[in-house]
Amino acid sequence: MGRTGTPKGLRGMIGPRHAGHSMPADHLAALSLPVGDDGVVIGEDAEGRPQLVGFHRSTPYDVLLIGGLWTAQVLALRAAGTGARVVVETGRRQEWTMLAQAAGAGLECITLHDVGRVPPMGATVGSPVVVIRDCGMRPPRGRVVSSPWQSVLTLLPYLSPVAPRLMRSSTLVGVQRVSPQEAQQIGRILGLTQPEVAALPTLADGVTLWCSGRERHWVMTSGTDAESGLLGMARRMD
Repeated sequence: MGRTGTPKGLRGMIGPRHAGHSMPADHLAALSLPVGDDGVVIGEDAEGRPQLVGFHRSTPYDVLLIGGLWTAQVLALRAAGTGARVVVETGRRQEWTMLAQAAGAGLECITLHDVGRVPPMGATVGSPVVVIRDCGMRPPRGRVVSSPWQSVLTLLPYLSPVAPRLMRSSTLVGVQRVSPQEAQQIGRILGLTQPEVAALPTLADGVTLWCSGRERHWVMTSGTDAESGLLGMARRMD
């Protein structure tokens, strides 16, 4: 496992930076501070360092996860923990009901909506929204789109005819264990190396390759005691 790229080019994920407390004055223009950006801890890298995704942004932000329901639900819980309103658009409400009831100690921080029935959420900097679209292999185009302070995460269980379009349009793409044939197609679209492609069919439950532009991050997501008690252990298959 490893990572490529530099902090300067980091677009999709935020995480630990190299140590240092000084820099030449002519480099100051390259600094970019994530003002107002709450990071969601999505797991750890191979060295045990926490890896974060900033869902709360002043610009539209689209995330695609080709993976399991378990990982999407952990991300939903953790996004709600940062103060976001989490909206789940799903055709399998029964899989989300217990999570929505358990989150927020009775507060409606995670709400469920049928496919195509998500109302305007009125996201603002003080009340950001994360929409999770769990709409099967062919999520319909709808009015749920990313916008300032409203990020959208689309879950695909496997590669589907709409996956290439979503991979190309998403700022951040996560890929969990897939078949060798799917890995080859994903590799061509995302520009993965052959070792990365070869690794995808062998990934353990809970491991995701997150890609943003030329950035690559191998991340292991492990549930906390509370998350495991509610959702069970990490799994790729639903």
